[in-house]
Amino acid sequence: MEEIYSESPKAEPEPLPSPKIIGLTGGIGSGKTTVAQFIEEFGFPVYYSDERAKLIVNESRELQFRIKELLGEEAYGSDGLYNRKFVSEKVFNDKELLQQLNEIIHPAVRTDFENWVARQTKYLVFKETALLFELKLNRQCYKSLLVTAEDNLRIKRVMDRDGKTYREVQAVMEKQMPEKDKIKMADCIIYNNTNLDDLREHTEKVIFDID
Repeated sequence: MEEIYSESPKAEPEPLPSPKIIGLTGGIGSGKTTVAQFIEEFGFPVYYSDERAKLIVNESRELQFRIKELLGEEAYGSDGLYNRKFVSEKVFNDKELLQQLNEIIHPAVRTDFENWVARQTKYLVFKETALLFELKLNRQCYKSLLVTAEDNLRIKRVMDRDGKTYREVQAVMEKQMPEKDKIKMADCIIYNNTNLDDLREHTEKVIFDID
């Protein structure tokens, strides 16, 4: 009897496992950006929410229209770029206006982040955002990572970096969620009270201990 050869169907390639999303946050002057840079040095990708938001509000015609409608034409300068200083001053003491602005910008950033995650191949990816807990974004993450430091040290860093007065920095900090509340909510904490070498070592230990 003649044997008939039949090629077995090719197995579909298994999809890559989804990376675990780690939310990275920290208040003004905490050293969050420095920690993010260390994480990249260790080989893990970091999504910088604030930086991406800056690009999106300049690139999206729809967002430009809606932001101008909310805040006025001055929300964008004569060069057509987002007027961050004007917008910050406009919403600083107006919670309702700030919420309306966030409702315009954050869904666009969320979509951008999801597209970014889909392109990653590492088992851990990091979402850097100042508002991780305030916007309850930690619920969308595998774990949350907080960078923190003593208040007076944070204030001094910002004064040295930005040329602001003590009172100006303090006013910004008072608008942010209290550090003690963030510490209670965080899964992992990096304390940045000493020097860069210690910070790098602490960051490395915390990152590679994430299971």
